[in-house]
Amino acid sequence: MSNHENGLPEDQFSMELKIPELLLDDVVRGLHLRIEKEWDSLQQSACQTAAGRAMWKHVINDPFADVLAGETYLRSLHEKIKKDCTNNAREISGVILAVRTLWFDSKLEAVINSFDGGAAQVVFLGAGMDVRAYRLSCLSKSDVFEVDFPDVLQVKAALIKAALEYPDDHCELKVIAKSLTRVAADIRDDVWLEKLQESGYMPERNTVWVLEGLLYYLPQSHAMQVLKMIADKCNHTTTVLLADFMNKLSTALSSSTFQFYSDWPDHLLPSLGFSDVKLSQIGDPDANFGLLQDPLNLFNKLRSLPRSVHIHPEDGTPCRRLYLVQAFGSPN
Repeated sequence: MSNHENGLPEDQFSMELKIPELLLDDVVRGLHLRIEKEWDSLQQSACQTAAGRAMWKHVINDPFADVLAGETYLRSLHEKIKKDCTNNAREISGVILAVRTLWFDSKLEAVINSFDGGAAQVVFLGAGMDVRAYRLSCLSKSDVFEVDFPDVLQVKAALIKAALEYPDDHCELKVIAKSLTRVAADIRDDVWLEKLQESGYMPERNTVWVLEGLLYYLPQSHAMQVLKMIADKCNHTTTVLLADFMNKLSTALSSSTFQFYSDWPDHLLPSLGFSDVKLSQIGDPDANFGLLQDPLNLFNKLRSLPRSVHIHPEDGTPCRRLYLVQAFGSPN
């Protein structure tokens, strides 16, 4: 099987990983040492996601991905991808992250462009190392809010500052969004919405809520509370939710890490107040991006089965699914 069928350019991972000079900067190294020593697995997942964007840079434009990921996570993912390529694996490590990133990018752009004048509020809950405010031109008329743990936002801001001050191409980068506000809050607490409003979020304005790689890390009760709080906004203004959901079998991959699940998010969200819900799976026409061309890869095989099937009839493996969901709601 060629790399092209797996979405990789030929020979990209045949050579050793070249670490950008910026990652050797003392300030940057110190920040990543702090991440490795002090952050828990949930917080560190933000760097793993950034590493995915960095390793799939041939399809994802994120100039900050390397510095936000750090050397440890870059090397780890690079070795996994290199091994997959050597073994002619049908699914290459990081491809889910790549597809998920591109899906959120494309849906966010489409939603923003659907608003009159392209103006809206965009709230990234559990923003982690997300830098869409710097890299998506569609946000030029939107007010962006990033909500996450105080230390995550502080370290991210420091890494971006170090990149912008480094004498290379990063120094010319700047925020594209109309405004960017970082809101330090634990989403598992009840006061995060209050802190968001104190930071300038206005409930009466059209808002896109982006929950990428977040919900399944939350306890069931907390995830449902977050979804209900967002759904309640449908009674006041046009509200759009972009989120990914694991099914129950997917959470078994790490029962100590993954908690919330929904086998049928397209049924759950209407029950909370959303009027229109669209669901995609990895590999669907709008969740492929030319990266999953092998018809026999795991994701395409899963898509061919009804979602009610839990065990694959061919090999007896659990049907672990990731759902990409777009939900709309409004007072009308």
